[in-house]
Amino acid sequence: MEIKNSFEIPLPPDDAWNVLMDIPRIAPCMPGAELTGQTADDEYQGKVSVRLGPVALSFGGVATFVERDDTAKHAKVKAQGSDQKGRGAASGLVSFQLSPSGQGSRIDLTTEVTLTGLVAQYGRGAGVIQGVANEICRQFAENLRATVAAPPAPAAAGPGAASVRTPPPAAAAKPIGGFGLAMKLLWQSISRLWSRS
Repeated sequence: MEIKNSFEIPLPPDDAWNVLMDIPRIAPCMPGAELTGQTADDEYQGKVSVRLGPVALSFGGVATFVERDDTAKHAKVKAQGSDQKGRGAASGLVSFQLSPSGQGSRIDLTTEVTLTGLVAQYGRGAGVIQGVANEICRQFAENLRATVAAPPAPAAAGPGAASVRTPPPAAAAKPIGGFGLAMKLLWQSISRLWSRS
């Protein structure tokens, strides 16, 4: 299944690209995600909690850069993980493309998702997976914008000491899904039916 999303952040492309490629910095912006380690320069270990329908899932796995072009501002990340209760696995290939925009920079994401085992049955409704993916992307974009817009920390004592941006403290990882998402998906379905009639 292929899922496409895009969002904008208020930074020029060079700065936005540096932020986007700083995995330890942006990992807390991803709802339900927790970075647990780095096994190599371009490989990261982590956990992701997500809800598909009524089922809460927690995946442990790795994400690896398989392509990275800093000049063209394009990258691909391969991620794979298994549900910690043995109910299946998920893998994905995420392509990032960054370009200038009116607000600063636009980030286009294309994700190819594969689910196996019971996990595939929980998410067999394409609308459920698409809804979860859209909500994750929306919250990630909001958190990322808040991080880059954080006010500078007070200047350190001493002449010439530079201030640095301090991102807001990351909230505890929470799984995406639940009642709010279910109601949102229901409303979207009703809206589509009305637009056809």
